[in-house]
Amino acid sequence: MSRFALPALALAVLLAAAPAASQTPMDDPLDARDGRRVERMEKVVRELRAIVFQGRDKGVPVVVQPADTDARMQDLASRIGDLEQTLRRLNGSLETATHELDVAKRESTALQAQVKAMADRLAAAEVKLAEPPPPPEPPVEAAPAASAADAFGTARKLMLSGDYDAAENAFAGFVEAYPDAARTPEARYWWGKTLTVRGAHASAATAYIGAIRGWPQTTWAPDAVVELARSLVALKKPADACQTLAELGRRYPKPPATVASRAAAARTQAKCA
Repeated sequence: MSRFALPALALAVLLAAAPAASQTPMDDPLDARDGRRVERMEKVVRELRAIVFQGRDKGVPVVVQPADTDARMQDLASRIGDLEQTLRRLNGSLETATHELDVAKRESTALQAQVKAMADRLAAAEVKLAEPPPPPEPPVEAAPAASAADAFGTARKLMLSGDYDAAENAFAGFVEAYPDAARTPEARYWWGKTLTVRGAHASAATAYIGAIRGWPQTTWAPDAVVELARSLVALKKPADACQTLAELGRRYPKPPATVASRAAAARTQAKCA
């Protein structure tokens, strides 16, 4: 498409002046310079008319563009701004891609190190499998089983040293290994003590019941009865605790003073009548 760009103001002036110039009477004499000026103006007008009419006949519009330097500068500045924004976006995308590439390189390096370490382990395993197996070691003779007295003494030492967890296991093992030994009821009593320390009152009550079965006449039996009553109080069975304390008075009428004092405290806790 052809475009004919002319300043708007000049085109308007020339088109308006054309009829006037053509109709201006030429009776007055003109000097040579004014005559040449008029001739040039008429020539320009004729050329402009030819351009306009030619564009009209051909159906091609005549585009008149204003000679506005400021508008062009603003348009140029706007385009430059757009280019700068595009460049900033490209720089941002480039920085992101560079960062992602660095991360991928680091991950690739770490993965290669892991693969190498795994390959080394596999190679070492293959070498080890290829070696002949070592000769079997001679069987170790089992140590002779400890006697009941030794097992009981070991458990008591653990308890006296304050290692209640180890003592609990030792007394439980003694009861299981020597269920009919002479000191098994006493082992149950001490076993109940270790259970009471860690708050296992139900298991402790079972251990105490096994210890005082038959109401043995021993130094530890009255205290075992009191410990059973205290476990029942902790289990929120005050009636059973009171009944147990009543048996204490019948079975062991003269308990040690410390045991009697602890029994009185248990009666208070159980709110015995």
